[in-house]
Amino acid sequence: MELGVLIVTYNSEACVADCLDSCRRFGLFENGGVLVVDNASADRSVTKAREAGAKVIANDRNLGFAAAVNQGTASLDTPFVLLLNPDTKLRTGVQALVEDCQATGAAAAGGMLTDAAGGAQSGFQVRRFPAVSSLAFEVLGLNRLFPWNPVNRKYRCLDLDPHVAADVEQPAGAFLLFRKESWSAVGGFDERFHPLWFEDVDFLKRLSDSGQRIRYVPKAAAEHAGGHSLVSLTSNYRQLYWYGNLLTYLALHNGSLGRALVAAAVVVGVTLRSVMGTIRYRSGWPLAVCGEILRMALNCVLNGKAFADQRVGGSFGHLQRSIQIDEERFRRSA
Repeated sequence: MELGVLIVTYNSEACVADCLDSCRRFGLFENGGVLVVDNASADRSVTKAREAGAKVIANDRNLGFAAAVNQGTASLDTPFVLLLNPDTKLRTGVQALVEDCQATGAAAAGGMLTDAAGGAQSGFQVRRFPAVSSLAFEVLGLNRLFPWNPVNRKYRCLDLDPHVAADVEQPAGAFLLFRKESWSAVGGFDERFHPLWFEDVDFLKRLSDSGQRIRYVPKAAAEHAGGHSLVSLTSNYRQLYWYGNLLTYLALHNGSLGRALVAAAVVVGVTLRSVMGTIRYRSGWPLAVCGEILRMALNCVLNGKAFADQRVGGSFGHLQRSIQIDEERFRRSA
């Protein structure tokens, strides 16, 4: 058995059965097996996975995506692990990913992600590692406002032919094959990235920095919906988690000048977003979230990697209940 499939679920009832059906259609249940690691879903994700015949690890709390990947990978007794998002559906078999890694010696390979019509999800399925310029443009919103700017074109690999196999830096974690020995060699996924965002980027960055090769193989394809786990996250939480993990990545992979430049962009970008959020929610809590993000940005600049070491679990417990109460009040009055 050379390949095991790993799917991490969190409130994925609406999509995980289709994902598992596609795995069965291409014979993956007959290979190394299919494992679902569930992060304490409140819906019927575990039931759906078991009904489909997958092996299931049901956590009693949300460990975060990185920890669940490590947990599942350690449980799979195969040389290759295929990481699939529950909102993907395979359009082809995945043997091309394994064969390419074997032929090229690559540590990891991503396949083509498509929309429902079969069109390539350019700009998402492969990216270059975040540079100071691309991170700054992201937090300032420039890449969203002006998507064809040269910084964004380079970052999102808009110059890449999505139908041609190539050496790449960062294929999407939604459809990613990796060698278990390579995962082990770099210490697995970093569980300081919690609950999600940037953990796959950091993993591939560490593989690349260790001299290992990463591939893009479009012969393997999967339809990808995207964003299903974010439905339960309100705007305040999305900002806390996204900025917190961006700053963690920045602290781990950039020097003091790069940290300072991106942190300055964070100050501008998050302040503007908090003002708009205050108007939208008719509340001061977006400003409180802004204050927490600015505190993290300053901590990142001053302390570097020590900042990342402080973020075990990505907890914002001192804000959590207050945000929840305030957003419930907004929903009732809307």
